[in-house]
Amino acid sequence: MTIRVRFIDPNGKVADVEANAGDNLLDVGQALGMPLEGTCEGQMACSTCHVVIDPDWFGKLPPAVEEEEDMLDFAAGVRRTSRLSCQITLTQELDGLTVTVPADSHDMRRM
Repeated sequence: MTIRVRFIDPNGKVADVEANAGDNLLDVGQALGMPLEGTCEGQMACSTCHVVIDPDWFGKLPPAVEEEEDMLDFAAGVRRTSRLSCQITLTQELDGLTVTVPADSHDMRRM
């Protein structure tokens, strides 16, 4: 099943991508070339995959666990709808999801 996701990069450029149900948002964003480092590879030991979820979509996500909330405390540019992209598994309910990569995001792998 195909899930559509819209990424907005730190410069405001919009990129639409199709992914599969069950895919991880971090992996989808990295494949698209978004500056999402994901240093800890999804182990919730960093905040380098921080994204801001569009407010219309935020309530459709499962709530963040305490460990994710703790890691978001270290992320730059955190907002009320911030999440770690490594903790979001795409489902049919998220078809059309819009996420923004904060301006303070840098992928050190690409420097």
